[in-house]
Amino acid sequence: MDFGFITEYYPYYLEGVKYTIILAFFTIALGIILGLALCLMKICNNKLVKGIATAYIEFIRGTPLLVQLLIIYYGLPAIGIKFDSISFLGSNFPDLIAAIITLSLNSAAYVAEIIRAGIEAVDKGQMEAARSLGMNKGMAMKYIIIPQGLKNILPALGNEFITIIKESSIVSVIGIKELMFNADIVRSTTFKPFEPLIVAAAIYFILTFSLSKLIAYFERRMKVSDSH
Repeated sequence: MDFGFITEYYPYYLEGVKYTIILAFFTIALGIILGLALCLMKICNNKLVKGIATAYIEFIRGTPLLVQLLIIYYGLPAIGIKFDSISFLGSNFPDLIAAIITLSLNSAAYVAEIIRAGIEAVDKGQMEAARSLGMNKGMAMKYIIIPQGLKNILPALGNEFITIIKESSIVSVIGIKELMFNADIVRSTTFKPFEPLIVAAAIYFILTFSLSKLIAYFERRMKVSDSH
């Protein structure tokens, strides 16, 4: 195998990494916010709100991410929502916005179930103790239950974040110049069908491995704070 092409085409990989990191960052941030909102909707006592959250989660988890991406990318402009009129990071990136929306909506469904499992794992006596101290249910969830639940689910959230980085490769189908898209450009330009993919796989591994180590670090910090 010959990897000499890297010296000439490494800017393609750097550009791909940049877009992959942008996608992952905004997807993780929005996924957590939306996922927490969906979780609270699903565990509330209002049957209508709970039903909406449950239906959304089941639909997202039961349909392929590629289908969701194409629905967002082609469907929203068809009903009058134009991505090219939205400024993002100082410029117009309609494709990138569509990708972030799709990945965030998809991730939120999984994050919601992860958070729900973490909240339900907290001892029910914690809620009763908080209520006995005069807290209402909302305050108890905010200050007692959710913080404890997040500690329980950090490993699962970490796995979801790693999955986001890997699944971001699917947005290459709408022309976003993320890592996989640019690796395909290198393949077609160099006429090397195999080596550019090996380089892309190695970069994906570095990204996901680094993220897993960062999450493990936060896990250790939380355990130390709990011991104190």
